[in-house]
Parts: sequence; structure tokens; C-alpha cells
Amino acid sequence: MTIKAVVFDYGKVICLPPAAGVMDELASLAGLPVQDMDTLVWKHRGEYDRGMITGQAYYRNLLSHGGVFPDDALLERMLQIDLDSWKRINPATITLMEDIKAAGYKLGILSNMPHDFLAWVRETISVIPLLDAEIFSCEVGSIKPENAIYEILLHRLDCKAEEVIFFDDISENVGKAQTLGIRGFLWKDPETARETLHAWGVSKKEPT
Repeated sequence: MTIKAVVFDYGKVICLPPAAGVMDELASLAGLPVQDMDTLVWKHRGEYDRGMITGQAYYRNLLSHGGVFPDDALLERMLQIDLDSWKRINPATITLMEDIKAAGYKLGILSNMPHDFLAWVRETISVIPLLDAEIFSCEVGSIKPENAIYEILLHRLDCKAEEVIFFDDISENVGKAQTLGIRGFLWKDPETARETLHAWGVSKKEPT
């Protein structure tokens, strides 16, 4: 079946991975081993990305599980370090997205993202006005890899699952997309993604 839409995750896809040392800095501020800090950050992030709690509440909760009880100023500092680490945009991914849209395909973003960061994305990322579907977990109350967020994506794109290609850096999210019939691919880099798209007939030629 002809591909009609291409969808991208945000973290480590549209943006580059956080710079080396970010987790070390957070761990140092918390007074925790780096591995413990990394585990806590990701174990408790779901409700923050779902839009159910604030960033400070998220950090207060995850640190309490590590036996750390910081004041509001430290919570805010740690949260800002976290959010700033996701602001390094990959220009090659942006170019790829622009090329896809220029070729006549629908374009989307499907991302687990909290309210604290979404405002910056909408103000900053140049491809936002080009999107046919922008699905951010905090606005729909569902996070990847839950079925609901993918179903919302397909509804907003007005496409069948098999008409959509989706790139994500997390294998579990790709796997869920595939179980729903979406053409899911694990992200490596923009060049590999472009090769994948060409193999599926997504090029500068208008889709039929």
C-alpha cells in the first residue's frame, strides 16, 4: 500500500541526544550515584509526560524515592537542566522533514512530552507549521507505547496504519507501532531514515 504520511518522535530524533555529563550533573546536585539518578528519572517520568503533574512535582517525587528531599530552588534548577538538555536540534532531521512535506506527504510528530517543554518546541521548531498531526502526550493524556496515542495519531492524519511510516529511538515504541500495522522503524540517523523512505517509495515524487 502507498505510504501517505511520515511521523517522527522528538527526543533523540528531531533533537540530538543530551550532551554527555547532563545526568552526572543532575546526580551530583541530588547527591546520588549516576546510575541511580538515571533509573529514577526514567522510572517516574510517565505521569509528567502524560501531563498529570508539574515538573517540580515530578522531580520531588523521583528524588524522594532516592531518599533526597531538596528545596524548591534546587528542584527548579534540576528541572531546567533536564529540559535544556533536549534543545539541541538535529538540522539534518529538520531538512528531511521539510523534504517529505515538500514532496506532498503528510507529516507528523508523535512524542512523549511534558507541558513544560512543549511551549518551547512550538515556539522554536521550524517544521511545526508544516505538520498535519502533532501528537504530544501531555495534551492527549496517553504516552507511548499505549495503544491510544497511536490511534489518535492515525485519526488526526486520516490515514490507515499501513499508510504511515514512524521513526522512534525506543524499540518498545517502534514495536507497538508495528503491532498496530504502522510501518515502524528504529531511528539511527537522518541519512539512514532517508534511505528507508526511498526504499518505501517516499521521495520527491508526489504520492499517488
